[in-house]
Amino acid sequence: MIKRIPYKWLVATAFVFGLFMELLDMTVLNTALPTLGREFNADAAMLQWPVTGYLVSLAIFIPASGWVADRFGARRTFGFAVAIFTIASLIAGLSTSLEMLTAARFLQGVGGGMLTPVGTAMLFRAFPAAERAKASAVLVVPAAVAPALGPVIGGWLVDAVSWRWIFFLNLPVGAIALAFVIFVLRDDDEQARPGAFDLAGFVLAGAALAGLLFGLDRGPTAGWTDPITLISLIGGVLLAGLLVVVELRKRSPLLDLRLLNDRLFRLGNLISLAAGAATMGVLFMTPLLLQQELGLTATQSGLITACQAVGMVLAMPLASKLYTVVGPRVMLVTGLLVTALANLGFLAVQQDTSLWWIRGIMLVSGAAMGLVMVPMQATTFATITGEATARASAVFSTTRQIASAAGVAVLASLLSIRLSSRLGALGDNADAAARHTAAISAYHDAFLVTAALTLIGIAFAVFVRGVPTGTAATDPEPDPGDPLEVAVESGALR
Repeated sequence: MIKRIPYKWLVATAFVFGLFMELLDMTVLNTALPTLGREFNADAAMLQWPVTGYLVSLAIFIPASGWVADRFGARRTFGFAVAIFTIASLIAGLSTSLEMLTAARFLQGVGGGMLTPVGTAMLFRAFPAAERAKASAVLVVPAAVAPALGPVIGGWLVDAVSWRWIFFLNLPVGAIALAFVIFVLRDDDEQARPGAFDLAGFVLAGAALAGLLFGLDRGPTAGWTDPITLISLIGGVLLAGLLVVVELRKRSPLLDLRLLNDRLFRLGNLISLAAGAATMGVLFMTPLLLQQELGLTATQSGLITACQAVGMVLAMPLASKLYTVVGPRVMLVTGLLVTALANLGFLAVQQDTSLWWIRGIMLVSGAAMGLVMVPMQATTFATITGEATARASAVFSTTRQIASAAGVAVLASLLSIRLSSRLGALGDNADAAARHTAAISAYHDAFLVTAALTLIGIAFAVFVRGVPTGTAATDPEPDPGDPLEVAVESGALR
């Protein structure tokens, strides 16, 4: 029966299981942190170890994923990543100390850092260029569903079963993905020759990304003037600058930044940076608003935010069809504009606002982002050759990771500043209702910023042209008006 299924859909199935496992694990842990604190007698600072360990591990292995896949083959690398992630999940679930859990999370990051970029490369190699929209639609399903279900599933498992099951849950999913890799998938038809391993690039990329992610994660809680935060961020920026210089001089760099000379790949990364930061910022703030100001439980909050995933899934069939009819630029601009308007809908939220209004916002924003993610992924890889797909996916995954961390960090800090300002203006004699109203106004300020970030994405999306969609009627000529083209032609990005 499996032999009757087109091979591209078998690759898609394996990737969906692997990506779902990784993304679910990223969101489900946060719900268990208070329980872990009681289990291991750990304070808030110590509880950051498992989170930070995973982030640092991701930072080290995402840039290396492209070279590893080219050297050993995407199928073998993806299988190794799934196996490592699954084994690490078992160790995490069996942990008897916070140190053991932190080590297991670091090991999970080894698999997670390679799983998404390598799986993405496999997916885009399996689908013909004219069907990149279908491949992008496959990516959206786990990317939408897993983060939305994470808090709901995590909260239920922690309350009703055991915190250990947030990790044991990965075992059957990982086993299915690994079975597909071993028994169904085949080795690459088109495998690049990566050259010697770029040790300098590996060290610099890992250190730079780890410093940036650690600093962005620590800043909202410890403060941006905290010495450790400042050292991490400044060191990350300096190392990133040195990385660019080193990698552009190498014939076979670990992180191939020359791919950004490709106009569509560059625009796709810029759109992803803006849209990803806005989306993760909304997903960070909405549960806080629902629980802290509207009095909902974690499970109730999770069920409301899950409406965003429902909207994305419902939009998928339409997005794939629209891509060949209207082209990516119209979809990107329209989807991002609707997303910005949906984010502005939070400005109408007050203590007595119907929860159906918030469900509607999440549903609409999810559907709009579904219309964005399909053409964004397809645009990013539209003119990337099969040989360069693994390296391009490593660059794109790095951009996406930075966007997620930056979005949460910026919105968390802004929310903290606005809460202090608005609550401070009330004085000590304000009643609870007034304080709730002031706090909700602070959330309004932060949601305005998410709308602004989305509009920045639109500013880049208007220059998307020349993307092959499979139909001559919607394949326009390249746009010479891309303002960043000047930097490329002048040699700034060579």
